[in-house]
Amino acid sequence: METPPSEEESRKMKLSPAARLFQSPRFNCYIVSIIGCNSTIDPEVIKDGLTRTLFKHPRFSSKLVVDDGKFCRRRRWVRTPVNLDDHVFIRILGSKIENPDQFVEDYISHLTTTPLDLSKPLWELHLLNLKTSDSESLGIFRIHHSVGDGASLMSLLLACTRRTSDPDALPTLPAPSKRPPPPDSGDFSVRFLRFLMAIWSVITLIWNTFVDVTVFAATILFLSDSKTPIKGPPGVELSTKRFVHRSISLGDIKFVKNAMNTTINDVLLGVTQAGLSRYLNRRYAQIEKDEGTNKKTNFLPKKIRLSSTVLVNLRPTVGIQALTDMMAKNSKAKWGNLLGYLLLPFNIALQDDPLDYVRQAKATIDRKKHSLEAICTYLCARFLQKIFGVEITAATARRAISNTTVAFSNMMGPLEEVSFYGHQISYLAPSVYGHPHALTIHFQSYVDKMTIILAVDPNVIPDPQQLFDDFEDSLKLICEAVIKQGLNKETV
Repeated sequence: METPPSEEESRKMKLSPAARLFQSPRFNCYIVSIIGCNSTIDPEVIKDGLTRTLFKHPRFSSKLVVDDGKFCRRRRWVRTPVNLDDHVFIRILGSKIENPDQFVEDYISHLTTTPLDLSKPLWELHLLNLKTSDSESLGIFRIHHSVGDGASLMSLLLACTRRTSDPDALPTLPAPSKRPPPPDSGDFSVRFLRFLMAIWSVITLIWNTFVDVTVFAATILFLSDSKTPIKGPPGVELSTKRFVHRSISLGDIKFVKNAMNTTINDVLLGVTQAGLSRYLNRRYAQIEKDEGTNKKTNFLPKKIRLSSTVLVNLRPTVGIQALTDMMAKNSKAKWGNLLGYLLLPFNIALQDDPLDYVRQAKATIDRKKHSLEAICTYLCARFLQKIFGVEITAATARRAISNTTVAFSNMMGPLEEVSFYGHQISYLAPSVYGHPHALTIHFQSYVDKMTIILAVDPNVIPDPQQLFDDFEDSLKLICEAVIKQGLNKETV
């Protein structure tokens, strides 16, 4: 048991608007992060490390307190002593389990059926000393989404790791790519042309934002995705979820990226569109086979509207060095949920050229980058909360998300192997549940591999391993098309 916090540390902290939204009964979301290790976990070492680091973070040592005001209930974070045994659960499992991978899936799935205890800080860590197909043991973090956004929480967890090759060094994360500034030119015609291009850029930014916000409003009111075999029914956010993951080669993704002069995000979205197209075509083929329809190759309905909801962190991601200093020196760093939404349309079709999936993805992402949709949706959500309260805002957000089909995200991880309190990590697999989707797709890189994590409603998607196969086959076909068309020669 830690010593009680001082009076200054026990001051009440307000919940951010997004945190209040995630505490709403209609939008009760949790983050699950699986950490696979290459060795057996020593629980005492993990506990000692948590005491020195994570426990010192304000959100991981604060409980949620609800004050009954005269007109409304107010929620606050209040610093509180942290008892290790209330948060760290040790499961020492022998070799008698016939299917360890299935056991882990069932174990995590069961966690989604029970809420966290509001009388203590809203997180827990389960340590499973069980050998699976890709790890010797694993830790499972479950954290309420009101504690922080996914990017900040992943940065915080990485701040608790060190490089395996240098136990005193923090992980190295990929640096965001920056477009070099155009060379300065004294030529009047060149400067005038840049001026016109800047004006045109502002005009397209305003237009794209107007269109995106209009589509978002229409999605809230009436515009819903097509009913496909992967779209969740009403109330899907309450169903039990299953979490599965599979790793693919990050080198193959970078190969396509370099050959096509795109970004990793472009390639991942292209692979996702291709994989979902293959998967849906198979599901529709089965439906028509059951109905006795004649044989054909393309079973996809025309003009499928299928979109994804993407959460955008509007606050610059807190660096792991700043988070390390926060935990070690009680320094201040910005924290919390500062999130906007954007809708990402997926092109579902069987393309003759596999590279068209990546080209279409690049066009979609480039356009979304030149839009203020995420900022506008954040400001609208804040306005709704102030005027109508959390429940109306939560119902509005829930309706927008339920009218889409998929939740999609991507996060870049360490460039070198890292260890979690001395335990070398084999993979990272974060995800989320509690939102009205039957399918959540998350990509997480680590060293030389990219892990795909699916959170699925098994009643809607009973065969997630088949979806993994479709993603892998799609990436393989895209790589082969790059070689066949000779695009890779341009990078030599």
